[in-house]
Order: sequence, then C-alpha cells, then structure tokens
Amino acid sequence: MLLCAVAVSASALVKPGVEVLRDCGFKQLDGKRVGLVTNPSGIDNSLKSTVDIINEAPNCKLVALYGPEHGVRGNAHAGASVNDEIDAKTGIKMYSLFGKTHKPTPEMLKDIDVLVYDIQDIGCRSYTFYATMGVCMEACAENNKEFVVLDRPNPLGGNKVEGNLVEDGYFSFVSKYAIPYLYGLTPGELATYLNEEGVISAKAGGKKCRLTVVPMEGWNRSMKFRETGMPWVLPSPQIPNPESAWFYPVSGILGELYIFNTGIGYTLPFELFAASWIDADKLAERMNALNLPGMKFRPINVKPFFFPASAVEEERGKEVHGVQTYITDFDAANLTLTQFYFLQVVHEMYPDVKFMDQNPKRFAMFDKVCGTNQIRERFIKRYKVEDIIDYFNKDAKAFKTKSSKYYIYK
Repeated sequence: MLLCAVAVSASALVKPGVEVLRDCGFKQLDGKRVGLVTNPSGIDNSLKSTVDIINEAPNCKLVALYGPEHGVRGNAHAGASVNDEIDAKTGIKMYSLFGKTHKPTPEMLKDIDVLVYDIQDIGCRSYTFYATMGVCMEACAENNKEFVVLDRPNPLGGNKVEGNLVEDGYFSFVSKYAIPYLYGLTPGELATYLNEEGVISAKAGGKKCRLTVVPMEGWNRSMKFRETGMPWVLPSPQIPNPESAWFYPVSGILGELYIFNTGIGYTLPFELFAASWIDADKLAERMNALNLPGMKFRPINVKPFFFPASAVEEERGKEVHGVQTYITDFDAANLTLTQFYFLQVVHEMYPDVKFMDQNPKRFAMFDKVCGTNQIRERFIKRYKVEDIIDYFNKDAKAFKTKSSKYYIYK
C-alpha cells in the first residue's frame, strides 16, 4: 500500500521517504505509538536524523528505538553485538536487534502500534540491514503490528541483478531470503516482494505483514546515488561513500576467506585484491588482459593499517601487493564475478600456492554468503570462472521478471 506521493519541483533533490512522511503531516503515524528501526543513515536531505524528525512530530509518539548491526547511533563494529540501552539524546529505550536476538520479541513490541524502518541499504544480499527489515516484518505479522518502510535509493540502481538464489542449508543472516546476491530493489520494493510472495507469511505462521511503503520522490531505476543530490551517511564503517556500495560486491565474498586483502584496513575498502606474495604489475597486466566489461585494474603496493582478527597469520603486518579495481562502466560490469576472475588469474600465476587451504575454517561463511556450496566446490576443481558462470547466473533473469511486479519506480 502506497501513501502520499507528492510531485517534485524542478529544483528539488530526490526526497527520501522520511521527507515525504513529514510533508504528509505524518498521517501514516497519526495518533500512534511508534517504534523506529534506524541507524545514522536514516536522515533527511538536511542531515537531520529520522529519530529526531519523528520524535518531534506533533501527532504521534516515538516510544522505542531498535538497533541493527552497528547500532542506532552507529557505534558498534561489524559483527559486534549491540546492547539494549537508553538513547542519550532522546532518553528513549533502544533495543538491540544484533545481539541476543535479530528479531524483535513480543516484549520489545508490546508498547508500540507501528514499527517504522528507515535505513540506507546497499542492495547486496550479504549486507544485513535488509535481513533486519525482513525479520521485523515477520515479528509485526506475528504480533499484529503495522510496519512502515520509509524508502531510500538502492545505490546500485534498480536494474542490476546478479547471482543465484539462496539454497536450503545456506540461509543465514547474510543470506536471509531466497533472493540473488544483487537484487535490484529499493527497501520498499523488497519489503513488498517479501510480503506479497508469501516469504513473510511462511515465517510468521501464515500471516502477512500490514505493510505501508512511503515512497521517495524523484528517483528512477537508472539513477546512481550521486545523481540524487542526497547526502550520503555511511551506513557502516567500511561503506564511506556511495561508490563503496559498488565495490562491496566486487570483493565482499572473497573477503570472507580472510586470505587476501580487499582494502579493509586501508583507505580503499573493497577496492583491492592483494597479498604479500603477489607481483602487482604482473597481476594488473593479467587482469586487464581479460578485458572484463566495465572493469580496469592498476597495480598497487600498500601497507594496511590493520588486518582482520581472523586474517591468516602469514599476512599480518606485511605490505601487500596487487591491484586496485576501477569500475569504468557500471552497467556493463558483472561486479560479483570479478573476484572469481581474480582467483582464476592468481591460480594461473601461482599454481603452487595453495591459497584456498590457508583458512578452511572460513569456508562455511563463504558458502553462506554465496547462498550455496556449489560456487566454491565447482570453482576449486579447476579455478575457472567458466565452471561457475552458468550456475551463478541461473536465477537472475527469472527473479528480475518476478520482482518487477513490485516496482514502485520506473
């Protein structure tokens, strides 16, 4: 159900759902006790927090906050538990959705009438905010609470869909629902898809969520985030700018192995493929020789400021060598497969280096992020992208057709 879409003036920026909500006089929340799921990326175009906007609304009452990964105020690192506490600015209770539970409990929801969601997501299945949205929808369906999504852009646009669907045995909070790795929907569109396709009701005892999407104004499917004119607030520490969302799928799956440096711990998160034993110039030459559509590579030699705690010991504290990735044509590039082409080339360059054996304890997470074990198992037989490309691509076209029924924007 869509409410209150107002025409944009010629000079206006794209308006996020929270501004449309305010322009409509908060009528979707009128007279209601409100819970809000958000983080620092929940802002208007003047950088005012959605927490403060709803807290100041004259015709509803904000009574609870809910923090996803990194917390309402963004003060928790990736993967770290978030604790229940009192928000220092508003005095409102903040419940953690990334600690003992990912899903709001009946106790957490008992004092609210409606749960509002406002977070800038990045359009990738392994990024956990959409999973938080989904389990909140499940909880609202189970507890007969309304759910409102204040919509925001997908920084990958609305047309890029890549990857296979999640398979049985590999569902997790980094692959929560059966959607492709890049799913090409805004939060509001994805929420509608999950609700109308029976995904939520299957998890909530047959009950659909009472869903309202407050749409953006002025956004279209081909629009890149920079074109919106909206300010970017990093939704998590390693996504400092809108283009970081483009690079996240370029190397994020590979990064789960903690074998290669992908720019985490340096100033180029998700933009590197590097290790201490790689010849940067030769790697760049070999990667560019592939002529991957929309991708270029340059040699780079850096010493990271820190390494992930689980990085292989051999790499810790060392200078690393490799390539920095450049997306020269976003629409033409297959972002996700780029990391597998890197693995193919590195194996060709260093056939005696058993890099996939260096951190086997990370295979389980790698497979969860892939949504299957088939990508890894098929690939490591010969380290050839041609052995996985059909499997990787098998679901994308059908999903795009199916999900297009729920497009809010053209």
